[in-house]
Amino acid sequence: MNDSKIIQNTRVFVKQQLEGAESGHDWFHIERVYKNALLILKQETADILVVKLAALLHDIADSKFHDGNETIGPKRAEAFLSTLSIDPKTVSKVIHIIKYMSFKNSFDEHNFKPSKAFQIVQDADLLDAIGAIGIARCFNYGGFKNRAIYDPAIPPESHLTKANYKSSRAPSINHFYEKLLLIKDHLHTPTAKAIAEERHAFMEAYLEQFYKEWNGKA
Repeated sequence: MNDSKIIQNTRVFVKQQLEGAESGHDWFHIERVYKNALLILKQETADILVVKLAALLHDIADSKFHDGNETIGPKRAEAFLSTLSIDPKTVSKVIHIIKYMSFKNSFDEHNFKPSKAFQIVQDADLLDAIGAIGIARCFNYGGFKNRAIYDPAIPPESHLTKANYKSSRAPSINHFYEKLLLIKDHLHTPTAKAIAEERHAFMEAYLEQFYKEWNGKA
């Protein structure tokens, strides 16, 4: 099976798996991340098949929607990849990316040096969490979890751990300070960093306007 057919089959599989998913983590999220990865690949050298497969499969079963279980996604992706004629080393690289690329895993200490493919897919995913779409996803997920939009009495946490990041019930605005505004400095590739500048500035402008309106200022 050639690479084009592998990607085609993977797209079909992912669409089926994510049918009815929360709209911030649905097929359209996957497609945006995939496009981001292709954009970054124009400037970076990495295993193209690994990048494409990891981008498509990275949220096949997000732990947020599976009681915090972080093993379901990688196992489901590995089971699917085993049905295709793919070099086991390629499969291993893809699964490694899926296991460790999430922002929440940045709270853990890892002894591995991330590959260029890992960096590209992680950057592609993080870019979809910021800017106009990032804002929309933030409030969409907050509504999905019935969280407050903002509560001045609940300040953002400045030193989160992985455990309290995963269990947080904080208002959606807090998420800007606990993740979204930090993303620009977590990116690896020059292409992603350049894209992030405009998106980061957009979020800062949004917050400024938000507080004006919240406080009844012109």
